[in-house]
Amino acid sequence: MAAEPGLFLRLRRSDLWWSFTRHKAAMGAAILLGVLVLTAILAPWITPQNPYDPAALDLWNAELPPIWMEGGQWPFLLGTDNQGRDILSAVLYGSRISIVIGIGSVALSLVVGIGLGLAAGYFGGITDNVLMRVGDVLLSVPTILIAMLVSAMARASLPPELRDIGAGAVLVVAISLSAWVQYARTVRAQASVERRKEYVQAAQLLKVPARRIMFKHILPNTMTPILVAATLNFGMAILTEATLSFLGIGMPPSQPSLGTLIRFGNQYLFSGMWWMVIFPVLQLCLLVVSVNLLGDWLRDALNPRLR
Repeated sequence: MAAEPGLFLRLRRSDLWWSFTRHKAAMGAAILLGVLVLTAILAPWITPQNPYDPAALDLWNAELPPIWMEGGQWPFLLGTDNQGRDILSAVLYGSRISIVIGIGSVALSLVVGIGLGLAAGYFGGITDNVLMRVGDVLLSVPTILIAMLVSAMARASLPPELRDIGAGAVLVVAISLSAWVQYARTVRAQASVERRKEYVQAAQLLKVPARRIMFKHILPNTMTPILVAATLNFGMAILTEATLSFLGIGMPPSQPSLGTLIRFGNQYLFSGMWWMVIFPVLQLCLLVVSVNLLGDWLRDALNPRLR
């Protein structure tokens, strides 16, 4: 009896892989995203300094231009800021924070949205009405405004010594507070259709617990639109974090993300030190564009009408 092919081999034989290998934009975006994520992970080993360590900063090396310009010095390839912080090191370390917050907010939104969406679609009635009305209220308020309110309230309520430590967790919760609604509405619509099908009714007649029916039988049939939404929302979560940090209510100066670096660099843009803002902006754009290109490809690849 032949052995069952492994997961990687089955993926190589799938329509999704065939579509990916023939979509040049998706392949380019995947390679670019892989490079950005890998360099962010390896930042402690490939950068000349730890930008979060005040002892590693040297004011004698402050405001140096990129190495290809007059006055540039090795190993500061992209120059330094007004505190002597290496721009390349700050960008890679900042990318780590932005990526982690983006992943964390999407993961939390998925958990909350899928759970509430399944409950609303499966049980219906008052459960559906209450959950969806709460979602409608949250959708009526701009996401960035909700995130700003939650972030500001958390920073005001936390002790001063915990504000910097818990800034990342606060941002994850603030971004997820409104982002879960999209997942919940999508899952709720799919669950409302699936619960009327024969396999769900047969499981109910066999006294299968509702939780098992929702997560083992209904949920797998709703994952396609959820995966697409999660991919696209990952880029939006990174942009939201950058916006909050740019406004000064995100990551602290001691742990700057890309948004924090852009905020600081923007103050020196018209004084000739353009490298302090251009390189963080470029990194943020490349990160978001690569994620969005992958999301667009995934949406088309998983759409049965386009096959």
